[in-house]
Amino acid sequence: LEDKIKELAQFPLIFQPGTRWNYSVAADVSAHLVQVLSGMSFDTFLQEKIFDPLDMTDTGFYVPQDKANRLAALYEHNPEDGSFRRYQGEPDIPDDDYTVTTRTPMGGHGLVSTTEDYMKFAQMLVNEGELEGTHILSRKTVEYMTMNHLKPELMPYGNPIPEYGRGFGLGFEVILDPALKGVMQSIGSFGWGGAAATNFWVDPKEELVGIIMTQLMNNMLSFQSDFRVLT
Repeated sequence: LEDKIKELAQFPLIFQPGTRWNYSVAADVSAHLVQVLSGMSFDTFLQEKIFDPLDMTDTGFYVPQDKANRLAALYEHNPEDGSFRRYQGEPDIPDDDYTVTTRTPMGGHGLVSTTEDYMKFAQMLVNEGELEGTHILSRKTVEYMTMNHLKPELMPYGNPIPEYGRGFGLGFEVILDPALKGVMQSIGSFGWGGAAATNFWVDPKEELVGIIMTQLMNNMLSFQSDFRVLT
């Protein structure tokens, strides 16, 4: 990870900081900062400071052989006939990659988890940094992370298509106007989605967490928004 960040530092910026929004490798840079500031490797930090305290027993950068049979299959949708098939496109994500300990734990990708473990993490967020007496973050830190940090001139943002009614916090999409965004959520709700149509959101006003762990690449279906409305 340190080598990657040093290599990244040799590239020019694609724009001046604060003038545009881009979905970038910023999470990897943040992971390296965690290593520098904590004096621990990033995977060790996550394990000791987050996963163990929250009892997230099935989350990590690799899957032990005795759990490999629980890895979910990854699918893709064929819009021409409505069928589904095992994913064969790019990026290639074979199951056996996750049964080998990685040398480069990243901040932006690579963790394997379960719905139950992710629910514990999200429940900690909706509880303002605490789960069953274990404090991971302070209330004010969660508040700061989940407010919009984008200036008005950067709105609306999105990649590749800008979306109205939302801002961006420290790692989360933040709902600013549910009507403009077209979602059945409260103002101040936050969350994010994954490449394979996974999605989670936290609605602090309703004290509600929603998680959907679909494994579907190149998704063009509407079930994520349907799931929110039904919830």
